[in-house]
Amino acid sequence: MKYKQSLMLALLAAACSMTAVQAAPKPGLAEVQEKVVYHINDASVARVAMRNIENHLDASPEARIVVVTHGKGIDFLLNDAKDDKGPYQTQVAGLKNRGVDFRVCRNTLNGQKLDDNAVIFEAGVVPSGVAELGKLQAREGFAYIKP
Repeated sequence: MKYKQSLMLALLAAACSMTAVQAAPKPGLAEVQEKVVYHINDASVARVAMRNIENHLDASPEARIVVVTHGKGIDFLLNDAKDDKGPYQTQVAGLKNRGVDFRVCRNTLNGQKLDDNAVIFEAGVVPSGVAELGKLQAREGFAYIKP
């Protein structure tokens, strides 16, 4: 009887150790960084989008987030832009300090007869907002969110 108990305990210990080995991460595999692009083509959703991004970063502080704007979506990233809650630049600057990258479409700026200087300091200008969205998703593996 003692032999059976010893054998059962040995088998149980072996099963437990095998489960632990299977649950351990594989050596050499690093955790993949979360990369997300938020697409804004209508500035009327800018406040909601930025609040979504704040919540996203609260939940995933290491996430890499890029905001790409074009068409009417660039308006909140222009100098002196504001709504009934005040200037957008304060909230944009807060997100920029948390690592969020804001990108404005140059084609849209050209269509509105604006140059790069019309864009707030916290945002950069890319040749095409739509092309930037495609590049980030196809070439750089970003997930897409449209607020």
